[in-house]
Amino acid sequence: MTAISSLLDAAGVSVGRARDTLAAALDGADDGEIFVEERSSEALVYDNGRLRQASFDSGRGFGMRAVAGETAAYAHSTEVSAAALKRAADTVSAVAGGRGGNLALPPAGTNIRLYGDENPVDAPAFKAKSALLAEIDGWLRARDPRVRQVTVSLAGERQSIEIVRPDGQVLRDHRPLVRFNVSVVAGTGERQETGSYGIGGRTAYDQWIAAGSWQAVAEEALRQALVNLEAAPAPAGELDVVLGPGWPGILLHEAVGHGLEGDFNRKGQSAFAGLMGERVAAPGVTVIDDGTIEQRRGSLNFDDEGTPTSSTTLIEDGILVGYMQDRQNARLMGHSPTGNGRRQSYAHIPMPRMTNTIMLAGPHEPDEILAGVRHGLFARSFGGGQVDITSGKFVFSCTEAYLIENGKLGAPVKGAMLIGNGPDALTRVRMVGNDMALDPGIGTCGKQGQGVPVGVGQPTIRIDALTVGGTAG
Repeated sequence: MTAISSLLDAAGVSVGRARDTLAAALDGADDGEIFVEERSSEALVYDNGRLRQASFDSGRGFGMRAVAGETAAYAHSTEVSAAALKRAADTVSAVAGGRGGNLALPPAGTNIRLYGDENPVDAPAFKAKSALLAEIDGWLRARDPRVRQVTVSLAGERQSIEIVRPDGQVLRDHRPLVRFNVSVVAGTGERQETGSYGIGGRTAYDQWIAAGSWQAVAEEALRQALVNLEAAPAPAGELDVVLGPGWPGILLHEAVGHGLEGDFNRKGQSAFAGLMGERVAAPGVTVIDDGTIEQRRGSLNFDDEGTPTSSTTLIEDGILVGYMQDRQNARLMGHSPTGNGRRQSYAHIPMPRMTNTIMLAGPHEPDEILAGVRHGLFARSFGGGQVDITSGKFVFSCTEAYLIENGKLGAPVKGAMLIGNGPDALTRVRMVGNDMALDPGIGTCGKQGQGVPVGVGQPTIRIDALTVGGTAG
């Protein structure tokens, strides 16, 4: 790993001067920082036999924040200069208003390195990337005559950041991130269906686009499309539902995870507000948020405030024991920051966000879980969904699902929607499998207009009496 140089110095601004400007702006405030960012990114999309998109972007900027009580002032600019820092300081200093606050203690230091500092945009060369996407397209079309359309995409970036704090602490990080996706449309006669699959993480492209990796991704996308081509309309009603391992953890992330973020609970907006120490899930359900897993999409050496990421237990054996916290909400709630202060870019203020949110494994074999269901639904993969944080109500669409009949997987079905309430669904978990798996590295989480990369994971689980919206007549 190469040494991480100063972004401020590269822009012609001494770190010492930036720190002094910040310290003056935070006089009387409780907290704050300068967040400097330099980012380069690319996206290639090969669709329907040709390269449809090839984009490259780079940019640099900073944000300055001052926090006083429940109020935060934020200023940002694409110009990184001493003059721009001074203008930002003049703006955010108004938040203190003569309060005479005391600056919060700085984040603890860390030597954690969960990923390298490579820039995926640099290699392979553009020509090689484009040729690979064309090769994947041809390989899939030759694989099965039912393939009608193939879309292959590569996206990579490196985000370099520098956080300057008024106490003199300076933190620097390079964050690589890649994603590789394949989508296949297969058809017979007038009917056609789609399958898609993707992988990625905080590395260079190499491991994801090696022959064995891309072929496995392409094969999985094709398999899903062919399964959906044979699927019958899903039934509707109240059914016992079995969720597969890995990516189905996105339901946990959305229906439960957001409700365990500190800001929603401090403001009383979460269905979990005021329930610390109480049972909120069935026995055997343990949920963590872990930002320390090497090379995972949601992992960070430290968060966007400088706090080292951690493995935070949220629900332990069904009991609510923790929230995900940034610095501001942790201080106001009398808790400790957990390394979950995240922002989309220098132009965004940080807030409590998930990293990799996971339900831990239980004692049951997956076959044992299926065997206990007389009539139900097995959801192997999910698409989009909607969640109301305050009530916990959710609606999720299944992109691959099967009937369960007398403990055995039956025919595939399409159009299934899972409808329920996150906190209520947690109490309906009857069996937790021993096959916990992480998602393949494709998740992006939205909150208040900001998107950040995240991971999810879970074992096979059984949820009793969940409402399924179907399309069967």
